[in-house]
Amino acid sequence: MSWQHAAAGLLGFIVAASPNFAAPERLEYIEPHMGTLFRIVLYPPDPAVAKAAARAAFDRIAALNRIMSDYDPTSELMRLCAQPPATPVPVSAELFDILQRSQAIAEKTHGAFDVTLGPVIRLWRETRRTHALPTDAARTAAQQASGFQHLRLDPVARTVTLLRPHMALDLGGIAKGYAAEAALAVLAQRGIPSAMVAASGDLALGDAPPGKPGWQIELNPFGSTSGKPLTLIVAHAGVSTSGDTEQFVTLGGVRYSHIVDPATGLGLTRPTAVTVVTQHATLADALATACSVLAPAAAQQLADHSAESVRVIVHQRNADGSTQSTAFGHATAGLISTP
Repeated sequence: MSWQHAAAGLLGFIVAASPNFAAPERLEYIEPHMGTLFRIVLYPPDPAVAKAAARAAFDRIAALNRIMSDYDPTSELMRLCAQPPATPVPVSAELFDILQRSQAIAEKTHGAFDVTLGPVIRLWRETRRTHALPTDAARTAAQQASGFQHLRLDPVARTVTLLRPHMALDLGGIAKGYAAEAALAVLAQRGIPSAMVAASGDLALGDAPPGKPGWQIELNPFGSTSGKPLTLIVAHAGVSTSGDTEQFVTLGGVRYSHIVDPATGLGLTRPTAVTVVTQHATLADALATACSVLAPAAAQQLADHSAESVRVIVHQRNADGSTQSTAFGHATAGLISTP
């Protein structure tokens, strides 16, 4: 499954035992899902339950992938997109939930985040594969088949209607965060609240490691040669970083990101990466994409007026190879160190 965020964060975890008690053992599990590696780090009160809890969390991720994949023709999402336009289609609770959240974010970001951009994203994937820019006609056709205002959700009947011909949904900007958040909830239900689920640059963080105020997260979105990482201490939050470190294409001397600008139908060209810290990993994932697309002033206005506390960190890559970071918005309660 192809997803829109590059692996843009380096994670470090340090746990010291208190002299007064034996700290729970740190355990780690890794599995491939959704086109990337999902990593679960946990501190179970009883190590005997850890393996089964991790298995249940990975199974939850796999189940969500079967619903939300845009590469598997048998997924629920692809079956929905295959229906004739203007046809109300009953969907699962999970698919309706993520689409409902997506539409709310699309409205707040004025379409900077938009899961109906499937035709545009697929066209840009072809560009990255062939190293040839799409024609104006192809871009126009893809854009005309997109637009969150053409996606209708009926919460009473729990149906989804695609109103335009050739519409296609792509959940790449939100599904990894959604899956990480769901997996973290499974671990908590299994009695392991001190846990982290990492899906590339998308993190869902539970209780802090024993004896620590939070999880130590090191952000270095432009790679190890770009300077000293920015360190955050975070708990009970979602952290998502979006950038073009690994997924980009250079055409005519211009570096294009894998993140598509809905206004142009082309990959972004600004040398920036964005980290979002907020309470929920689902929202952090989507807003990292939206704030990459938005102009800095618009991204700041979005963060400042969000109903949920949102901290946005914009990382700038300069022509001389140096980097700088600017933060704005309101820090969520789980963000111990505030950049």
